[in-house]
Amino acid sequence: MGMNASMGLSLVQSRALMGLAAPAVTVEVHLANGLPSFTLVGLADVEVKEARERVRSALQNSGLEFPHNQRITVNLAPADLPKDSGRFDLPIALGILAASGQIDGARLAGWEFAGELSLSGELRPVRGALATAVALHQGGVDAKLVLPPGSAEEAALVPGMAVYRARHLLDVVAQFLPAGTPPPAEVEGWSRVPPAERSQAPAYPDLADVKGQAAARRALEIAAAGAHSLLMMGPPGTGKSMLAQRFAGLLPPMNVGEALQSAAIASLGGSFKLQAWGVRPTRSPHHTASAVALVGGGSPPRPGEISLAHEGVLFLDELPEFPRAALEALREPLESGHITISRAAQRAEFPARFQLIAAMNPCPCGYLGSRIKACRCTPDQVARYQGKLSGPLLDRIDLHIEVAALPADELLAAPPGEATAAVRARCAAARERALARQGVPNQALHGQAIDAHVRLDDAAHRFLHTAATRLGWSARATHRALKVARTIADLAGSELTTTAHVAEAVQYRRGLRSAGLFFFFFKKTSHPRPSNAGGHGFFFFFVGSRTPPTTSTWRMQSSNSTERTVRSKAFRPSPGRCFRLSRRN
Repeated sequence: MGMNASMGLSLVQSRALMGLAAPAVTVEVHLANGLPSFTLVGLADVEVKEARERVRSALQNSGLEFPHNQRITVNLAPADLPKDSGRFDLPIALGILAASGQIDGARLAGWEFAGELSLSGELRPVRGALATAVALHQGGVDAKLVLPPGSAEEAALVPGMAVYRARHLLDVVAQFLPAGTPPPAEVEGWSRVPPAERSQAPAYPDLADVKGQAAARRALEIAAAGAHSLLMMGPPGTGKSMLAQRFAGLLPPMNVGEALQSAAIASLGGSFKLQAWGVRPTRSPHHTASAVALVGGGSPPRPGEISLAHEGVLFLDELPEFPRAALEALREPLESGHITISRAAQRAEFPARFQLIAAMNPCPCGYLGSRIKACRCTPDQVARYQGKLSGPLLDRIDLHIEVAALPADELLAAPPGEATAAVRARCAAARERALARQGVPNQALHGQAIDAHVRLDDAAHRFLHTAATRLGWSARATHRALKVARTIADLAGSELTTTAHVAEAVQYRRGLRSAGLFFFFFKKTSHPRPSNAGGHGFFFFFVGSRTPPTTSTWRMQSSNSTERTVRSKAFRPSPGRCFRLSRRN
């Protein structure tokens, strides 16, 4: 990098943005005799071409000389790499100054520049500064980075980066004056940004604000411990959104690598704030969001909501109201943890390791199965509403839980729930067990790793086989139930996955549609039970149809493997709920 004074040629280094990558761009500036002109080439977008007018005005208003009487050619190399945004304003201006001899082009070696210029010469923040610094750090590039205020503080979050902040074009010019030029007075706008310090633990909404809803709280705990996705169903006003907004606080703290990647994506989207450093994001797009808004797109490709929720939570409220194409676009990233956006001119890959928390009403009016208000929907309306969610998508959601409406007297009399800190400690301990055993959370287990690490005992294996057969599960649904059971075992501190763990996992795998099957399990247990289990150390789970007949026969299996048949005219359980075993006279 340097300048050839005889030819009026200078080279300045900068960076483009291609997803999370930041490929190097060399800004070549050539001054030649001829008709005065200012030509910019190198596959520049509209906002890059507009840099000609910004640079011209910034140089003149800063008291610097603009070569009006020469032919100016600016090339952004490589020529086949798309360039966008105003980030090349500063390197173009420095290239013109170096080519005209106003600064020493040889001293620009080892420096990289990015910044948008105002007409007065002030530097404005640019999008993707943190992503640029991360790319430099990961690529092992030993370069000093000059950025505008706001962007420089972002880049300084990367450990070991030499980042300098400049408020005005003259602040930068003063650092690269030719030898023998009198040094300027003290430059206030130029400074090296110190490495950012990790702030105190981020504050999240407290789960203690949620009263009642023991089953839903238990499902949230399991989802946080094993990185599972969750679907909550229930009437309006039962606390589904309230629970979802408190889920991020249950997740383990982010390490530096996770925080950097999450912040880099937010920086690409232009939404990163320094106060959000180390805070797991919770993205809540409106149900009118399109598939492109969720997965990302555009030219150049920008991250969508699923990537902006990377290492955090994607909360989709009113799930059936989302466009079908948008929901189906979630299927691949839920499995792979990344999204690839391919366009004719370019291709970009974004990470998308998020936890999906979805909420929906059971029917269009929202009151199907409610004890407080009658449902006015017909069976066809309910079927059409629930049918908006495809089977493959539901298969990929690990936990399905009903959030029932609480009567007013129960709600007002209920004590505060367990605090977030206590639940997070259990979730962190369970996840540490999983990471120590297999290196990844339970949700990320695949193939032979499931058989190796789930560790089912014989009774649990038989139970799961029976449940999967009777409920007509796919192989994916069965594997997801296994992973949930492994998480439940980790929360209980158990090395083996027992029948009790599998039974609880089974109740979270029931679908929305009527299965037409009934299956119960009850067993004496020593680990903590959900508060609605009741009984004297016994609980059992019901899995199957939402509307069992008035007189039904249920098969029950006890802890000593005895089986018996029970007939009842009054007992009408709802699926996925825990019940105590009681005698009816």
